[in-house]
Parts: sequence; C-alpha cells; structure tokens
Amino acid sequence: MNYRVLLYYHYTKIEDAVQFAADHLQACKDIDLRGRILVASEGINGTVSGTIEQTDAYMQLLKDDGRFEGITYKIDEAEGHAFKKMHVRPKPELVHLRLEDDINPNEITGRHLSPAEFMAEMQDENTIVLDVRNTYEYDVGHFRGAIRPDVETFRDTPQWVRENRELFEGKNVLTYCTGGIRCEKFSGWMKREGFGDVGQLHGGVATYSKDEEVKGQLWDGQMYVFDERITVPINQMEHVVVGKDHYDGTPCERYVKCANPECNLHVLSSEDNEAKHLGGCTLECAKHKSNRYIAKHELSEAHVAKVIAELEAAQWV
Repeated sequence: MNYRVLLYYHYTKIEDAVQFAADHLQACKDIDLRGRILVASEGINGTVSGTIEQTDAYMQLLKDDGRFEGITYKIDEAEGHAFKKMHVRPKPELVHLRLEDDINPNEITGRHLSPAEFMAEMQDENTIVLDVRNTYEYDVGHFRGAIRPDVETFRDTPQWVRENRELFEGKNVLTYCTGGIRCEKFSGWMKREGFGDVGQLHGGVATYSKDEEVKGQLWDGQMYVFDERITVPINQMEHVVVGKDHYDGTPCERYVKCANPECNLHVLSSEDNEAKHLGGCTLECAKHKSNRYIAKHELSEAHVAKVIAELEAAQWV
C-alpha cells in the first residue's frame, strides 16, 4: 500500500490560530495532502491522508516547527486517500468541553498508561473504565465492560459524571478515546473535580490496536473513525460484533447517515434495511422532501409512495 492515514494531536500555544490555519491549509495543499485539521490557541488536532512521500513531507513540516516538538502520530496503511478534500479550520477549542474554567493538559491530566498497563488495570476489580467518545462511536465498538455515559455529545459528559459521581468514588478510573486528545482534557478535569486515581490510555484506541503485546484484546466491535473508512478493526485476536441494526436489532457494523439532511443521525443499518426505509432513521425522515437516499438512487415517485405506504402499514418496522 502506497498511502497512509495520520492521526495526531498536540497541545501547544498558537498565538494566531486563524492565520496559522490559513497558512497551514496552503502548506497542506502544496503537499497535495487531504484531511481535516482543527487549530486553536491551545494546539492542533488532525487526521490526514496521502502517499508515503506526502505524509513524510507533512511530518517533516511539523517537525521543523518548534511548537510541535514531541508530537506523535498514529499511522495506518491505506489503499488510497481517506478524505476527498483538505480542510484546516480555526476553532475556539480542540475538543468541545465548554468548561467554565478550561483545562490545560500540559498542567493537569491523568496518568498516561501504555496499552499493556491499561489492559492490566482494566481487569482490576476496583477499576471503572469510562468511554469519553460520542454514543454512536461506542455503539459500534468499545472496551469490554466500559461505561457508556447517557449523553448526546462529549461536552455533556462532565455534567453526567457529576450526576453519577457515586459510580467513581473510591475507584481507579480509566478513560479512553480514539486518539487520546479527549482524554487529555477529560482526565485532567476529573482530577480537578477531586477524583484521585485517574488514568488514560495514552495514544488512544488507535495505539492500543497496534500494540504487539496486547493485540487489541478486550475490545469488542470496530472503532469509529472520522474519515471515509468509517470503522476499522481493533482486536487482532478475536472479533465480537456489538453493533445492532437500527431497524431490527440484528448484528451490524455498517454505519450510514440518515438521509434527511436536517437530521444526519448516524445509524447502523444493513443495505437491505437502508433501502427498505429509504435511508431515513424515522418515518418522518424517510418522507423528508430532500431525502438524499431517494435522490442518490433516482427512485421514482411511484416507488417512494409504495415504500412509504408499506412502512406506514407496518407501523415502521
């Protein structure tokens, strides 16, 4: 394979994130890189794809900038680009916690655990494993026994932890996320909140999956990624499907977006069920005037009317 996908982040001070983003975008385009990069005054977070030569050139670009000294990359081989375009966007913060008093991971964060250390501590009976990703990420794959906070988005997790504090009192708390960036802040926030023993999977699940000692063990399902691959395998020893089809609950690991552009809910669905429901996550979404599934497949009005009638008669099953 001649292509690679780089996943990385680095907390560092960037004086003018807007100007840096504009300059960085041009530099990436000059390399002919593709991907999505977020820039804030607190640092950089990105996933990019390109040939070996292009990704080498990009890593050298950051290496030559003293602000990114010590940055590490999770590298996946790929058959081609994982993105269609190149985007570099300035943001108020790299991860959306929106805390009253923000966390600087360079000043306070949880213990960094190697994959082997994380795996060992995860099996201790006094340990609580907390998934700090979005719910749709958890639903397609997660560590065995990990807690799934009942929240809509990551920024709601701090309040959920406060409301469920008794679950974590006196426990060794381990946090994990895709590449590690969310854990850097969230584990620091938990320490500031008074939770004494807080650790994080250093490098995230993306690093855990490649470790030759743990080989992704105790992970069930796939890992959701924010590019055209959508999901990637983690456990090298066994594969347990945990995802369930949105429509009938059968085992499924195929993610699609709801065909209603005003909804865009991520749902797991077989191709047959997606077609049966016109790509809509609900009957209302299937009926939406701008249904993308209908447009993409150029379905006739007669066919759409027939499918809608069948769904209404079956009470949406």
